[in-house]
Amino acid sequence: MNSRNEASCVTLGSGNLRDAVRLPFGEDQNEWLAMNLSDMYNQVCMLVGTLDQACTPEKCPKMTAAAGHEYLWQDSNKQTLSTSAPEYISYLLTGIHDQLDDENVFPSQLGKSFPPDFLSICEGIMSRLFRVYAHVYHAHSNDIIKLNAMAHINTSLKHFILFAREFKLIPRAKMVPLQSVLDTLCPANS
Repeated sequence: MNSRNEASCVTLGSGNLRDAVRLPFGEDQNEWLAMNLSDMYNQVCMLVGTLDQACTPEKCPKMTAAAGHEYLWQDSNKQTLSTSAPEYISYLLTGIHDQLDDENVFPSQLGKSFPPDFLSICEGIMSRLFRVYAHVYHAHSNDIIKLNAMAHINTSLKHFILFAREFKLIPRAKMVPLQSVLDTLCPANS
């Protein structure tokens, strides 16, 4: 087994993440989703910052994941664009940040209602954040190993996926680009 395969399943001693993602008794589900989505967004931002020297337009001219998976950006005019991975990720993170800051979507005041389509909004955010993980594992696993950060990234992804599964936020078909990693890190039946 090479070092990349050995590192692919290493995580931090992080307790039971399955229990950590469950809605606590008496907690409002929308509040729980909002808080956790903000944390997931921050985790992905840290991941992107860690790889800013490795993920450049020259090294990653397309936003790709596993073989045959290229993510295309749709601009405000509904034009589909092939962009470099850093440009795509920048658009993605900016869009999510704008949603997280929108009081009509993610209200910060107690008693203010979440929009009726809040779960759908959460699904969209999680699916987009997943694309960053898919690209990172596809294009930057060796960079992560060199940074001695695989256990951190694996733990972050595992937490992310367990949360997504708990609340059915990402359809299984969208997880295909990382299926082999997910089968190792967080098998569905364990």
